[in-house]
Amino acid sequence: METASIPLTGELKKYFGFSTFKGEQEAVIRSVLDKNDTFVIMPTGGGKSMCYQLPALIMEGTAIVVSPLIALMKNQVDAIRGFSDGDHIAHFMNSSLNKTELNRVKTDLEDGKTKLLYVAPETLTKQVNIDFFKTINISFFAIDEAHCISEWGHDFRPEYRRLRDIIEAIDRVPIIALTATATPKVQQDIQKNLGMLDANVFKASFNRPNLYYEVNPKREANSQIVKRINQMKGKSGIVYCLSRKKVEELAETLQVNGIKALPYHAGLDASTRAKHQDKFLMEEADVIVATIAFGMGIDKPDVRFVIHHDIPKSLEGYYQETGRAGRDGGEGKCIAFYSYKDIEKLEKFLQGKPVAEQEIGRQLIFETVSYAETAVCRRKQLLHYFGEQYDEDNCGNCDNCLNPREQFDAQKEVQLLLETILDLKENFKANYLSNFLSGEITSEIKSLRNDEHRLFGAGKEHDEIKWNSIIRQCILNNFIIKEIENYGILKVSKKGKDFMKKPKEIMMIEPKKYDSSDNGSVMAAGGSGGAADEELFNILKDLCKEVARDEDLPPYVIFSEPSLEDMATRYPITMEELTNITGVGQGKAEKFGAPFLEAIKDYVEENEIERPDDMVVKSVVNKSGLKVYIIQSIDRKMPLEDIAGAKGKTVDEILEEIEHIVESGTKVNLDYILDELLDEEYQEEIFDYFRDTEVDSIDEAMEEFEDVYSEEELRMMRIKFLSIMGN
Repeated sequence: METASIPLTGELKKYFGFSTFKGEQEAVIRSVLDKNDTFVIMPTGGGKSMCYQLPALIMEGTAIVVSPLIALMKNQVDAIRGFSDGDHIAHFMNSSLNKTELNRVKTDLEDGKTKLLYVAPETLTKQVNIDFFKTINISFFAIDEAHCISEWGHDFRPEYRRLRDIIEAIDRVPIIALTATATPKVQQDIQKNLGMLDANVFKASFNRPNLYYEVNPKREANSQIVKRINQMKGKSGIVYCLSRKKVEELAETLQVNGIKALPYHAGLDASTRAKHQDKFLMEEADVIVATIAFGMGIDKPDVRFVIHHDIPKSLEGYYQETGRAGRDGGEGKCIAFYSYKDIEKLEKFLQGKPVAEQEIGRQLIFETVSYAETAVCRRKQLLHYFGEQYDEDNCGNCDNCLNPREQFDAQKEVQLLLETILDLKENFKANYLSNFLSGEITSEIKSLRNDEHRLFGAGKEHDEIKWNSIIRQCILNNFIIKEIENYGILKVSKKGKDFMKKPKEIMMIEPKKYDSSDNGSVMAAGGSGGAADEELFNILKDLCKEVARDEDLPPYVIFSEPSLEDMATRYPITMEELTNITGVGQGKAEKFGAPFLEAIKDYVEENEIERPDDMVVKSVVNKSGLKVYIIQSIDRKMPLEDIAGAKGKTVDEILEEIEHIVESGTKVNLDYILDELLDEEYQEEIFDYFRDTEVDSIDEAMEEFEDVYSEEELRMMRIKFLSIMGN
């Protein structure tokens, strides 16, 4: 039956009270009513649910909606029932139902009263349910969150890959698949797996012009986030963290700093989660600090900011989470904090998984890193990832466009890159090519003997960071395309080949420089690092060297560079303010702080600098519980393995905590461990090394001693040195 004659706006008004459709909703609905397979890619807030709800209400039979989240099902069912005079109109079927409730649902389905049935994929795969569904009249299947089908999606669910076979076994009815985030790779994967390559495809624009995108170097993330939220006081926002522990800690930190914040994660019981969610929706709380468990199906239109404490593991996840801001068309700030340590954590999560899954995970992380580190328009980069071209030179609403970087003519570099890709038979990914061109011999390059290739190191005047940036910009300019089947493999496009035949000036943006130092801070290009006031930073650096000479110590023992950068950003002039600086505790502040406070005070007065009002960010008292436990355990001479085991941490994480304790000015004594590991003369040798070196890099120490000592031994000796000499 053709549906062109059905006045859909009348049906929309009748069932939902709206007078007009959003975007391509009407075209999608007609496709479903005409019993065509339909594939919908529509960003968060675009009105995906309507695309299957309205046809389900119009058509004969029951539409079965496959949805991955039980909480989401309940919300959807409640919403549909709100537009109807009977609860029978919509049901869900999942593990939360008791036997009586399940029988009621089945009776309504058999009587033909139910128009929409929401099921979990696990429910659909049970044979008893398959047999039951064969007995009822099904209008169509809707696969919500269809990206769960794809291993390349950000929320892969193996059960989703069985859906096509199960649907075929039940009834050969049309399918509508819907997702808010699908790259060309994920789109192809979904269509292939569901057997709907001939489906009508509807793809809405992913551009959200009202959203502002920004990525910041992560130093003292809690302090940074407190300050940013205080700048948006009273506005609704979500802060995403990777771990439940971080959610709890940050929510508490926000609370003690006068911010109405609540935690939300899967470890909380259902009633607490529901209570916190309701308080946020009712504006009794301004901020929800959450893991990615929060937000699915939450329709709060006036979320004004989304902050990522940790960089997410995929750009799809990032886009979906930031998409919860500004859904009413008003302002929405999307701010992320980034450090190399986040990336290391994400890579650790991949360990132990199947090789294919690890490879996919690494590619997704690479895309996220590319976004975080890019110096070009973030909107352009984000939209390109979803297969959408953005042609504006300056979006005017991201940090890179508002603070544009220096440009250079990359004609020569682009020619070399395109020639290299073709010469290497279009078989490699971006990282391989950047290492190859910069002359970096990796195990993969060595094994393929490509270090003997005529073009190896042909671009060694640039490092791999710059080559990666050039590659990214060539992709954005469509000179290079990523293969869909072998995701990440780069090929030269027709436009790229035309450029090779007729090269011309092409301006590219200089990349940002990043430093993978121990504290994971991200450093800005061409400067001293993250210091806001370079002049003051240089004054403090010189003072640090002076004090170090007087004390006969290396400068890093006095204050680390990240500490000096923070001082040059926040201008502390009292001892209390100094103890809130990165890596400065009470002990260190009292021992070395006085001349630095004096220098900063003089500088502030001379230059009439207006200091930030929110200089002091309060810490949570019990946050130091772990540190207290570690210090007490070391006093009791407990092995590090036992300390780590008692707190559910690794020895590496405990060592990291001890390093922070010592760097902040507290003494610890690890002699009871070191004396068992190293003879006295070896300890003296390492101790003397740290006394004489200008930098406290463990990597450099490993190199110096040619791996005679383990990383753990050197770290403990550095702790001993700092404890004795610096505290």
